Amino acid sequence: MNLLLDTHIFLWFITNDNRLADKYYDAISNLDNEIYLSVVSVWEAMIKYQLGKLPLPESPDIYFPKQRENHLIYSLAIDESTITQLAKLPAASGACSCPEGLGTLQTPPLHRDPFDRLLLCQCLQHDLIMITEDRAILSYPMINFF
Repeated sequence: MNLLLDTHIFLWFITNDNRLADKYYDAISNLDNEIYLSVVSVWEAMIKYQLGKLPLPESPDIYFPKQRENHLIYSLAIDESTITQLAKLPAASGACSCPEGLGTLQTPPLHRDPFDRLLLCQCLQHDLIMITEDRAILSYPMINFF
Protein backbone atom coordinates (compact mmCIF):
# COMPACT_ATOMS: atom_id res chain seq x y z
CA MET A 1 0.00 0.00 0.00
CA ASN A 2 1.02 3.59 -0.59
CA LEU A 3 0.08 5.62 2.48
CA LEU A 4 0.07 9.36 3.13
CA LEU A 5 0.34 10.36 6.78
CA ASP A 6 -1.53 13.34 8.14
CA THR A 7 0.74 15.54 10.26
CA HIS A 8 -0.63 14.40 13.62
CA ILE A 9 -0.28 10.73 12.62
CA PHE A 10 3.38 11.29 11.73
CA LEU A 11 4.00 13.03 15.06
CA TRP A 12 2.21 10.29 17.00
CA PHE A 13 4.21 7.63 15.17
CA ILE A 14 7.66 9.14 15.71
CA THR A 15 6.96 9.86 19.39
CA ASN A 16 5.29 6.50 20.13
CA ASP A 17 2.16 8.36 21.25
CA ASN A 18 -0.51 5.99 22.57
CA ARG A 19 -3.19 7.88 20.58
CA LEU A 20 -1.89 6.11 17.45
CA ALA A 21 -4.04 3.05 16.82
CA ASP A 22 -2.16 -0.24 16.59
CA LYS A 23 -3.46 -0.84 13.05
CA TYR A 24 -1.88 2.46 11.94
CA TYR A 25 1.39 1.70 13.71
CA ASP A 26 1.53 -1.72 12.06
CA ALA A 27 0.79 -0.33 8.59
CA ILE A 28 3.41 2.42 8.91
CA SER A 29 5.99 -0.04 10.25
CA ASN A 30 5.32 -2.59 7.52
CA LEU A 31 8.27 -2.43 5.10
CA ASP A 32 6.04 -3.70 2.28
CA ASN A 33 4.18 -0.37 2.38
CA GLU A 34 5.46 2.90 0.96
CA ILE A 35 4.88 5.65 3.51
CA TYR A 36 4.82 9.34 2.58
CA LEU A 37 4.90 12.60 4.49
CA SER A 38 3.98 15.67 2.50
CA VAL A 39 6.07 18.81 2.44
CA VAL A 40 2.71 20.39 3.27
CA SER A 41 3.00 18.83 6.74
CA VAL A 42 6.45 20.33 7.23
CA TRP A 43 5.11 23.73 6.12
CA GLU A 44 2.15 23.48 8.52
CA ALA A 45 4.40 22.35 11.39
CA MET A 46 6.84 25.19 10.72
CA ILE A 47 4.09 27.79 11.07
CA LYS A 48 2.72 26.21 14.27
CA TYR A 49 6.24 25.87 15.67
CA GLN A 50 7.03 29.55 14.98
CA LEU A 51 3.76 30.57 16.65
CA GLY A 52 4.66 28.51 19.72
CA LYS A 53 1.76 26.09 19.15
CA LEU A 54 3.86 23.01 18.38
CA PRO A 55 6.59 22.12 20.86
CA LEU A 56 9.33 20.07 19.22
CA PRO A 57 12.92 19.24 20.24
CA GLU A 58 14.15 21.25 17.23
CA SER A 59 12.76 23.24 14.32
CA PRO A 60 10.54 21.20 11.95
CA ASP A 61 12.81 21.94 8.99
CA ILE A 62 15.48 19.89 10.80
CA TYR A 63 13.38 17.54 12.95
CA PHE A 64 10.90 16.29 10.34
CA PRO A 65 13.43 15.26 7.65
CA LYS A 66 15.60 13.59 10.28
CA GLN A 67 12.66 11.62 11.68
CA ARG A 68 11.36 10.83 8.20
CA GLU A 69 14.70 9.31 7.22
CA ASN A 70 15.02 7.42 10.53
CA HIS A 71 11.63 5.81 9.91
CA LEU A 72 12.05 5.19 6.15
CA ILE A 73 9.28 7.62 5.21
CA TYR A 74 9.42 9.33 1.82
CA SER A 75 8.95 13.04 1.23
CA LEU A 76 6.09 14.02 -1.08
CA ALA A 77 6.37 17.32 -2.96
CA ILE A 78 3.62 19.53 -4.36
CA ASP A 79 3.50 21.03 -7.84
CA GLU A 80 0.99 22.57 -10.24
CA SER A 81 -0.54 19.16 -10.92
CA THR A 82 -1.28 18.85 -7.21
CA ILE A 83 -3.15 22.15 -7.21
CA THR A 84 -5.29 21.16 -10.21
CA GLN A 85 -6.74 18.35 -8.07
CA LEU A 86 -8.66 21.04 -6.14
CA ALA A 87 -11.22 20.90 -8.96
CA LYS A 88 -12.13 17.38 -7.79
CA LEU A 89 -12.89 18.54 -4.26
CA PRO A 90 -16.25 20.13 -3.50
CA ALA A 91 -16.25 23.92 -3.37
CA ALA A 92 -19.25 23.91 -1.02
CA SER A 93 -21.52 21.44 0.70
CA GLY A 94 -24.44 19.94 -1.16
CA ALA A 95 -25.04 17.46 -3.93
CA CYS A 96 -22.13 16.56 -6.16
CA SER A 97 -22.07 14.48 -9.34
CA CYS A 98 -19.89 11.42 -9.07
CA PRO A 99 -17.71 10.01 -11.83
CA GLU A 100 -18.48 6.70 -13.56
CA GLY A 101 -22.24 7.18 -13.31
CA LEU A 102 -22.39 6.66 -9.57
CA GLY A 103 -25.13 9.25 -9.19
CA THR A 104 -24.82 12.01 -6.63
CA LEU A 105 -23.26 12.26 -3.20
CA GLN A 106 -23.91 14.62 -0.37
CA THR A 107 -20.56 16.39 -0.08
CA PRO A 108 -19.03 17.67 3.14
CA PRO A 109 -18.81 21.36 3.89
CA LEU A 110 -15.79 23.10 2.43
CA HIS A 111 -12.84 22.20 4.61
CA ARG A 112 -11.22 25.55 5.23
CA ASP A 113 -7.79 24.26 6.26
CA PRO A 114 -5.65 24.79 3.14
CA PHE A 115 -3.00 22.34 4.38
CA ASP A 116 -5.55 19.56 4.69
CA ARG A 117 -7.01 20.37 1.28
CA LEU A 118 -3.55 20.04 -0.25
CA LEU A 119 -3.12 16.65 1.42
CA LEU A 120 -6.45 15.59 -0.09
CA CYS A 121 -5.20 16.77 -3.49
CA GLN A 122 -2.04 14.70 -3.12
CA CYS A 123 -4.09 11.61 -2.30
CA LEU A 124 -6.05 12.11 -5.51
CA GLN A 125 -2.99 12.94 -7.61
CA HIS A 126 -0.89 9.97 -6.48
CA ASP A 127 -3.69 7.50 -5.64
CA LEU A 128 -2.61 7.35 -2.00
CA ILE A 129 -4.45 5.97 1.00
CA MET A 130 -4.52 8.52 3.79
CA ILE A 131 -4.08 7.84 7.48
CA THR A 132 -5.76 10.50 9.60
CA GLU A 133 -8.02 10.92 12.61
CA ASP A 134 -9.25 14.33 11.37
CA ARG A 135 -13.04 14.09 11.03
CA ALA A 136 -13.21 16.94 8.52
CA ILE A 137 -10.81 15.08 6.23
CA LEU A 138 -12.53 11.74 6.79
CA SER A 139 -15.80 13.19 5.45
CA TYR A 140 -14.50 13.31 1.84
CA PRO A 141 -16.00 10.33 -0.04
CA MET A 142 -13.59 10.59 -2.99
CA ILE A 143 -10.52 9.89 -0.81
CA ASN A 144 -9.33 6.41 0.18
CA PHE A 145 -8.68 6.09 3.91
CA PHE A 146 -6.92 3.37 5.84
